Amino acid sequence: MIVEILIVFAIIFAGSFVQGISGFGFGILAMSFMPFFFTVKDSTLLVVALAVLLSFSISVQLRRHIQWRSIGVILLFAVIGRSAGYYILHNFGEMPILRVILGIFLLAVVVYLLVSPKPNADRTKIPMLVPIMMGFFGGIVGGVFGVGGPFFVYFFLMAFPADKYAYTANLQIVFFLTSMQTVFLHSVSGDYTLNILLFILVGVVAVLTGSRIGVHFLQHVSTQQVKKLAAVVVAIAAVNLIIFGGG
Repeated sequence: MIVEILIVFAIIFAGSFVQGISGFGFGILAMSFMPFFFTVKDSTLLVVALAVLLSFSISVQLRRHIQWRSIGVILLFAVIGRSAGYYILHNFGEMPILRVILGIFLLAVVVYLLVSPKPNADRTKIPMLVPIMMGFFGGIVGGVFGVGGPFFVYFFLMAFPADKYAYTANLQIVFFLTSMQTVFLHSVSGDYTLNILLFILVGVVAVLTGSRIGVHFLQHVSTQQVKKLAAVVVAIAAVNLIIFGGG
């Protein structure tokens, strides 16, 4: 039990550090390894609960950069997507096949991070369909797997191409509000067990320290290098989930 707690602490700390620097990555890194110890349902519930604390911590540190008018549309459709994600996770979250589906999705995210070009940075020409689609799919994937970040990242890179603080702050406030929705729905449904709550308590320290160190290095570390390293780690875990996760 002690070894398992230490491993989970290390996973959460690493994900929190990456999110503090790059604005996202906590869910992707954590969900790459958590399903080896828990079901996808319990993994997502743990990650999303800690994402509330993590995104709140970063949002508070960067609160002066939040632009509420910029998040209205994407937040609305993210809430709709999260509601659909809740239904899927609540009813089918114990199925082993979800580990394989998660592994395939994580591998697709890695490919996207490594080879995709940067989105068009002209924020005056962002079609309305972009926040609608990114919000909905980010919401539903985040609700099922806790890894909807890339969809939101795509939009906020377009909205704030030259302001990394506004990009991170607005990204985090959307994470916070949608994660709160997921935690509330699953809490009302009785999905949170004492075992999950124990690991949430363990993760609190890892989240607070990892995110603060990450934000501290925001000015000194290349986010691209961090993302590439994280992508390699996620790819290895994703392949393992695909090969061994269905059993």
